[in-house]
Amino acid sequence: MKKIEAIIRPERLTETIKGLKSIGITGFTVSQVVGRGKQKDTKGVYRGKNYQVTLHPKVKLEIVLSDYLVESTIQTVVKAAQTGEEGDGKIYVYPILEAYNIRTGKFDDDIDDLVNREEGL
Repeated sequence: MKKIEAIIRPERLTETIKGLKSIGITGFTVSQVVGRGKQKDTKGVYRGKNYQVTLHPKVKLEIVLSDYLVESTIQTVVKAAQTGEEGDGKIYVYPILEAYNIRTGKFDDDIDDLVNREEGL
């Protein structure tokens, strides 16, 4: 099992979710985050005062899935989230050693159950 974390532009979230659903990925977590990378600072005005934005709003997608789904999921996220400009985001892949179902308290070896149900398998 692997965990994919994708930090993307908020305006690309809807397109990214559509892409994930198109390949059968329906289980994921979305969080609003702020961060800093190579994207340049921007300026804003709040109550008539100028300020510099150094932390940019982003969205973090977290997806846990079987190893065989990782490559297609990464390709889908890149295709949907990419604008070609600085600040498009990053994708990180982590190994998952174990997963447990909170409802049952048991080891969850069927992490792709959401994918399988959608595909009718």
